[in-house]
Amino acid sequence: MAPSQKRKAIDDDFILTISDNEEDIPLEEEQEVVPRKKAKTATQQSNKQKKKNNKKSKKQQQTEDDDDDEAKTKEDDAADLGIWGDNDEDDGAMDTEFQFVVDGQNEVDAEFDGWGFEGAHKGVVKGANAGGDKKAVDIDEIIRRRRERKAAKEGKTTAAKEEEDKMEVDEEEDDMEGIDVDLDDDEDGVLADDAFGMGVGSDVEEEEEEKKDAKMGGIDGEDEDSEGEDGEKKGEDEDEGDASDDDSVATAVEHPDDVQSSDDEEGIDEEEEAKMKEFFAPEEESQPKKKGEMSSFQEMSLSRPILRGLTSVGFTKPTPIQAKTIPISLMGKDVVGGAVTGSGKTAAFVVPILERLLYRPKKVPTTRVVILTPTRELAIQCHAVAVKLASHTDIKFCLAVGGLSLKVQEAELRLRPDVVIATPGRFIDHMRNSASFAVDTIEILVLDEADRMLEDGFADELNEILTTLPKSRQTMLFSATMTSSVDRLIRAGLNKPVRIMADSQKKTAGTLVQEFVRLRPGRESKREGYLLHICKTIYTERVIIFFRQKKIAHKMRIIFGLFGLSCAELHGSMNQAQRIQSVEDFRDGKVNFLLATDLASRGLDIKGVDTVINYEAPQTPEIYVHRVGRTARAGRSGTAITLAAEPDRKVVKAAVKAGKSQGAKISSRIIDHADADKWQAEIDELEDEIEEIMQEEKEEKQLQNMEMQVKKGENMIKYEDEISSRPKRTWFETQEDKKKAKAAGRAELNGVRDKLKSKNEGKLSNKDRKKLDTMQERKQERTYKKGSAERAGKGAVLNLKKVVKKVGRSAGPKKKGGNAGKGGKGKGRRK
Repeated sequence: MAPSQKRKAIDDDFILTISDNEEDIPLEEEQEVVPRKKAKTATQQSNKQKKKNNKKSKKQQQTEDDDDDEAKTKEDDAADLGIWGDNDEDDGAMDTEFQFVVDGQNEVDAEFDGWGFEGAHKGVVKGANAGGDKKAVDIDEIIRRRRERKAAKEGKTTAAKEEEDKMEVDEEEDDMEGIDVDLDDDEDGVLADDAFGMGVGSDVEEEEEEKKDAKMGGIDGEDEDSEGEDGEKKGEDEDEGDASDDDSVATAVEHPDDVQSSDDEEGIDEEEEAKMKEFFAPEEESQPKKKGEMSSFQEMSLSRPILRGLTSVGFTKPTPIQAKTIPISLMGKDVVGGAVTGSGKTAAFVVPILERLLYRPKKVPTTRVVILTPTRELAIQCHAVAVKLASHTDIKFCLAVGGLSLKVQEAELRLRPDVVIATPGRFIDHMRNSASFAVDTIEILVLDEADRMLEDGFADELNEILTTLPKSRQTMLFSATMTSSVDRLIRAGLNKPVRIMADSQKKTAGTLVQEFVRLRPGRESKREGYLLHICKTIYTERVIIFFRQKKIAHKMRIIFGLFGLSCAELHGSMNQAQRIQSVEDFRDGKVNFLLATDLASRGLDIKGVDTVINYEAPQTPEIYVHRVGRTARAGRSGTAITLAAEPDRKVVKAAVKAGKSQGAKISSRIIDHADADKWQAEIDELEDEIEEIMQEEKEEKQLQNMEMQVKKGENMIKYEDEISSRPKRTWFETQEDKKKAKAAGRAELNGVRDKLKSKNEGKLSNKDRKKLDTMQERKQERTYKKGSAERAGKGAVLNLKKVVKKVGRSAGPKKKGGNAGKGGKGKGRRK
């Protein structure tokens, strides 16, 4: 065979180099060479090879019997040698490690522990050394100090209190031991007679009953609040007469939000369809066939370093959005992509970018790709994903987000990295004020969470970026709630984009269980009690709780601390170091609850999140999809609970309708009013203490600010010449323009609801709601839909006649005067 001949030639060359200790070889070593078996270690194999070579060199001039022994040893060697050399792990032949890893993916999945925030640490650390980082006020420390003071006043130490509590618990357990059987019997009898409250003690039984109710039509009512309505009425009619009276008044007449057909919102006008046909590239009929063919990343003709990077993070098969997007992105076409949350959209645009960058010219370093995200946390996570996927390449990345050190980012941009991942504000800052950073060579632009980036709040910044970047770029847009409005997509400067929708819009994950807790009229003020009951008794670990406002999230942070629940908060009032620390504490399991605003609702991928709780429903159904998408990611299961009151009706109705259309698991969770009232009463008792803690926190923050101002003044005096010599950083808009953009973003998110609510004592009338809906439709530039009378040619004509008459009456006297004047002038001219 060819391998044995090749090996023989290598042996002959190697024999000539060994000639010093031939005489020292004993004859007994022949016996050690003959009885060799299948596989040996690397050291044994090397010793064997040396002995064999020495033996050959000595016996080249010996008898034919020795030649026969040499032939036997060659046959033994052939058993231990493969085609490419020795059958050992470190044989120096073709490296088969990559193929082995592909076959054994389970080991890689076990080692991979999710995306970290390591890429942001160096910016945070250097920013802290420069004095830019503030220490967070520790709420738990304030609570601990206050309790120690209380214990000292009462003459008891905290240790003595703990011992007393333990003694009381032991005594209660001793008392309960003798009556366990009787309680079980009585309880069974009570629960059999009274159906209300059974679900509170047993979550499994409640879910089974709710599923049955859903099949029987319990959730198939006209509005979202009809789910489980019969079950709630039983308990409320027996326990609270007032609540049931209010409820009967509220549910007897159809709600105006229910009367308005939501089909009009989901339907697409003919004019809009015509726009979409002109704007998007034509769909290919062969695309569905290609989707079935792409069953692995190796079939996409990706380079070996990219495949190794995918394997290192546990990606075995492409998701639908990845299978559709990667081949088209590699062609250089513009893409508008949408898929359900947790489906791998980040990898869908990072992989083709890395593949194209492998073939870039490397003589001169050049920045070629920009990825923009709406939030800092999403940019940091996207940076982590890209770095891990490119771990086997020489592609360089730079993270440029607000809150991190400018000097570190400027130093990295000076090296001209291949990819810049940034937020819009910091990217514009570097674009205008970092002399070494140029955007003339940008070839690819990606907008992650593009529907948020195309909103009015980002309109000015996005326009500044798009007008500066080269027009001959490839642009890709991705989101779980991707807009189809052509008027909005035009802002991104797309050129015949390919529209790729792996899932229907506003779709949630199939493994997500959605639960709704209905708060009856008059019980909206008990939200805190309901939330505390859920977190204390039902879902106690790995929970993200979303709030609309930062102040409510911070207040609940204090309440959770007083009740002994480990938690962290995440909102815009915290600096970047504190925000990163909160996410890492939750990810590492140091805290069980993450209290966040919608800052964390988009794109954040934290492994092991079991439950998402909405303290109140968000402003729009799109935000709801992103919130609940923090759990049930990548095929895992998860639960989303929403505390829904009367003002949340419209959003909850849209969520329930979307869930039903896709066959999602939707149920109504019934919580006993007595349980919620008990926790709410305890919170009300601590109201004074909560205010005192907030006041103490405020004082500590003021002291920190004073210390920071003193340090700033000292630095200004010490480094006055250096600071004054620095060029001033410029911005593309004035402070007034900034305020207007901020107000536009708030108006789009909240509308004018806050103003109208303040007029009507926190409530929004149906008339105001209709006005807000019409205003929102005008802003989105939707075409006006004709009614039946107008289609028959009656309504529009009559309205037009009325308008003409009114205009004629109001303008009549002015026209006469004007005509007389004009006529007089004309007559004079004629004369």
